[in-house]
Amino acid sequence: MNRPAPAHRIALLAFPGIRAFDVSVVTEVWGVDRTDRGVPAFELRRVAAGPDPVPMRGGLALTPDRTLAWLPRARLVLVPGLDEHAEPAPEPVLAALRRAHARGTAIAALCGGAFTLAQAGLLDGRRALTHWALADLLRARHPRVRVGPDALFVEDGNVWTSAGTAAGIDLCLHLVRTAHGAEAAAAIARSMVTAPFRTGGQAQFIERPTPRTDRGADALAGVRAYALAHLDEPLGVAALAARAGMSPRSFARNFAAATGTTPLRWLLEHRIAAAQKLLERTDLPVPEVARRAGFGSEVTMRQHFASRLGTSPRAYRASFAGEGSNQEPNSGFAGSS
Repeated sequence: MNRPAPAHRIALLAFPGIRAFDVSVVTEVWGVDRTDRGVPAFELRRVAAGPDPVPMRGGLALTPDRTLAWLPRARLVLVPGLDEHAEPAPEPVLAALRRAHARGTAIAALCGGAFTLAQAGLLDGRRALTHWALADLLRARHPRVRVGPDALFVEDGNVWTSAGTAAGIDLCLHLVRTAHGAEAAAAIARSMVTAPFRTGGQAQFIERPTPRTDRGADALAGVRAYALAHLDEPLGVAALAARAGMSPRSFARNFAAATGTTPLRWLLEHRIAAAQKLLERTDLPVPEVARRAGFGSEVTMRQHFASRLGTSPRAYRASFAGEGSNQEPNSGFAGSS
């Protein structure tokens, strides 16, 4: 009789003042049983310094089901942001985070949770993100942190941080995708009625005067749809600009205003995603996957996989073909313990 695969242990770190939204995001991604949709089984635990309910804003409270003593069993620790972003976290929590990181456990902070990681000293000398409106405060409070100006999430030394609010969803889905494959992340995203991934960075959300690109934005929506349907073809900026009826310079400017990223970067992200899907769902030879995804050659695709995913197309297929839910993941954080 086959024994069920052990659940992947995830810790949600709880302490007074954590944001209810971040708690909800973590719970929705890892706390719902979706094994009937091919998603691995997760064991999400609410970990706190003690057994008492943890107060949150609006009269809400989170009841822990594990204490900090359970933390060594987790392969991933999630740190929500605080309503008062720079409020000091309890020292037992900070000490537990330091011990977890020293053991090699992956740690991910949502939005203002970066302040907690910085208080623990885990971001010293590392790249990190938080909500764009809090970036200057994080720099001022923790000058040893290399605060990035733009992105939705970033990893440095097995420590993950994300931009504001909804970017926490992007980070959580990315962590699932990295550990368990694009199919698992897509299944969760479909259940949440959200995009499996978003391209671009915080630049598309920072407050600034609305650019007068209504006509261009409408035209570019059609160009983007065309590009997605023809990823296997050469799609240079000049050709896409011609389809939009713009000069290359005007096209690039309008494209960045509409998406928050460049045309070539947008294409690269979608080509990587297309290649991931083909590697997971088909037995096509890797060179054919490269052709269909628009990379032209396996060598080029391999270079982009190495720089963006930290693996090769063949290694990715070996890990995630057939959804890979019963295989030991190679990401270092989502396996069972």
